[in-house]
Amino acid sequence: MADQAQVRVMATRMALMKRLQLIVQTEGWTQSQVAERLGVAQSRVSDLLSSKSDKFSLDMLVTLASRVGCKVEPAVD
Repeated sequence: MADQAQVRVMATRMALMKRLQLIVQTEGWTQSQVAERLGVAQSRVSDLLSSKSDKFSLDMLVTLASRVGCKVEPAVD
């Protein structure tokens, strides 16, 4: 079952990345503005906007999402 768990974590990471990308696009923020709002370096914003999911843990993505006002709730089976 570990494989299914890993697949769910990866899918959740990608969904959070897409959600953050959509917020950035909708708000029209520059990478510099995003970096300031998220409290990360601009290089991390570039990784986020380039969908480099291997560079972010699920915990980090949840933290970043909460910093821009996204409510992240656990999935219920």
